[in-house]
Amino acid sequence: MTTTLPRTDVVIVGFGWTGAIMAQELTDAGLNVLAIERGAWRDAATDFAPTFAQDELRYYWRHELFQRLAHDTITVRNTRGQTALPMRRLGSFLLGSGVGGAGVHWNGQVWRFLPSDLQARSHNAGRYGAAALPSDMTIQDYPVTYDELEPYYDKFEYLCGVSGKAGNLKGALQPGGDPFEGWRSREYPNPPLDMPYAPTLFAKAAGELGKHPFPHPAANMSRAYTNPLGVTLGPCTYCGFCEKYGCGNSSKASAQTTILPVLMKKPNFTLMTETEVLKVNLAGDGKTVTGVTYLDPSGQEVEQPADMVLLCSYITNNVRLMLLSGIGKPYDPVSGEGQIGRNYAYQITSSVNVFYDKEILNPFVGAGALGMIINDYNGDNFDHGGLGFIGGGYVGVLQTGARPIETHLAPQGSPAWGADWKAAIARNYLRSTTVSTHGAVMSHRGNYLDLDPTYRDVLGRPLLRMTFDYTDNEHRMSDHLTDRATEIARAMGGREIKVNRRVGSWDVVPYQTTHNTGGAIMGSSPSNSAVNRYLQSWDTPNLFVIGANAFPQNAGFNPTGTLAALAYHAADAIKREYLKAPGQPMVRT
Repeated sequence: MTTTLPRTDVVIVGFGWTGAIMAQELTDAGLNVLAIERGAWRDAATDFAPTFAQDELRYYWRHELFQRLAHDTITVRNTRGQTALPMRRLGSFLLGSGVGGAGVHWNGQVWRFLPSDLQARSHNAGRYGAAALPSDMTIQDYPVTYDELEPYYDKFEYLCGVSGKAGNLKGALQPGGDPFEGWRSREYPNPPLDMPYAPTLFAKAAGELGKHPFPHPAANMSRAYTNPLGVTLGPCTYCGFCEKYGCGNSSKASAQTTILPVLMKKPNFTLMTETEVLKVNLAGDGKTVTGVTYLDPSGQEVEQPADMVLLCSYITNNVRLMLLSGIGKPYDPVSGEGQIGRNYAYQITSSVNVFYDKEILNPFVGAGALGMIINDYNGDNFDHGGLGFIGGGYVGVLQTGARPIETHLAPQGSPAWGADWKAAIARNYLRSTTVSTHGAVMSHRGNYLDLDPTYRDVLGRPLLRMTFDYTDNEHRMSDHLTDRATEIARAMGGREIKVNRRVGSWDVVPYQTTHNTGGAIMGSSPSNSAVNRYLQSWDTPNLFVIGANAFPQNAGFNPTGTLAALAYHAADAIKREYLKAPGQPMVRT
């Protein structure tokens, strides 16, 4: 039997970065907010204490912070002609679970998209002609501009205490920063992190080749910092355990270290953990949502009525809940009709290893976003004419810690196993580094998300099915980035290099990035999107879908800065306009 509870103002499904941001903003507006998280409670000081958190077996190999695939997973395939199979072990991307979501185990890499990234279709068609966009490429302009998002990028950076160096202050280029970035209203809240040796070798070589190196913007504290909410973060100790780990020093920005100390004390906020939302409930006419149905920790089915529902979980779960709840029309790749599941995109990476004889690089010294980067080949910062692709990515050396079990660089020709392989790893550990590329993926008609017709989760619900592969556009772009990375790697003065290109079809097994996007994208009308410029559902206006699911395609940057900016933009619109006429579509304001 289902228990029905008293109505609340807002239900938030999922409690990572976007859930915490929306809860903080809407409780400030006086609303009663209930957040529902299917994972467990996590607290920085107790769950990630330095005495045990730097445990590579527990966190990297045994996936302590991640989704349990025996409970719920996704099925994957490269093309519609293949049978999708369940992902049985986390590989290409790492699905977070628990309070804080993927923001607990991220590296802290905070980027703003380029202005041209937000106008991908009109900008590229205008510069290179409509023929530069293949007929099956389904990229779109965002319905918001960089200028509109700039205050919200700034707000997130100051919440997180980002360490960096501005390159463009109100249109004036700044030495030492990124000359290609969009304008920013003020300097980063903290100076850059102290730079280890390997990134300086990259910066020197890139600069001598006429490129424009600058320090990676990092949500890892270069000094003690108190954010606008009054929460203090400690300086980074460069321990090298950021990615896939929680930070016990409160040196890495996360919901736990920036928002929750304030939010959890509010009387109009409630958090439920280890509680699984089964579906979003629809009114009889299907034009509004009435709340959610969930399983509480004891397995009891509960209906929670609400005036407003916000989906703030990871993009795959946001899209799946919309499909399971019958909200919007599922995407059909044959006809091109329907919006839910459309324009799924990912990212494409490659690398070049550099090996030295005498240089000691101490790669174990690290932080999640510690490094030197160039954006000369990102977005449309370079002429794509005649190259056969659009998009780009950044190139750089990031020194994230070289965890000893995870890190095993060996030169070309080294054995793949055995005593000689071990000797090669030991000989090169202190004397090697990696020049990485991090590239965009354009959306295409055949890359999408839907419900699997065969496989189900532990509760009997269809799994989400992912159909995705890289196209010629992505391979050409990645090859171009890899060639540029190779040029810089050769100029870094090492003994030898090893080039690792991205070849063949996308493979779900090796880790690449946790930067999945699309499936419930934002746009200018119901005919080209699932949500409007405020992330409000076209079909059910009291439902908001917050996250990287809104990206019409994926840029060369990490997504967190942009998904946070879009969340703040949506929250402002809800407070300013929606609450004046609840349940109504918001017009452009």
